[in-house]
Amino acid sequence: MTEEAPKPAKKPSRQQVYTLLVEVGRKEGDGLPPKSTGAALMIYASGVDEAEAVRETVAILKQADMAPLDVTGYGTLDERLADGQEIEAEERALMTRALEENAVIVAQITPFND
Repeated sequence: MTEEAPKPAKKPSRQQVYTLLVEVGRKEGDGLPPKSTGAALMIYASGVDEAEAVRETVAILKQADMAPLDVTGYGTLDERLADGQEIEAEERALMTRALEENAVIVAQITPFND
């Protein structure tokens, strides 16, 4: 019987979750209310850095027939806490889910109206 080599320890994930605010315009099939002119989406996205989280988010929104116009990054959980922001348990749970699933999670959609 041969001995199996010990499995290498898993490298710690370099992924972090970033809070992003994405403004979208109108596009056919975007699912926004008919009279809205666009929307703001609060998103939690994982990535090794904020640039990757933004790229992944924009790509996914485009696949969902949305028209991303502008992305504002608010940083990671640690950065937001260091800025003195209070983060509710529900928001933390969504951030944890985004990290565990390596996902982009839309937490809130606020349509813009004229």
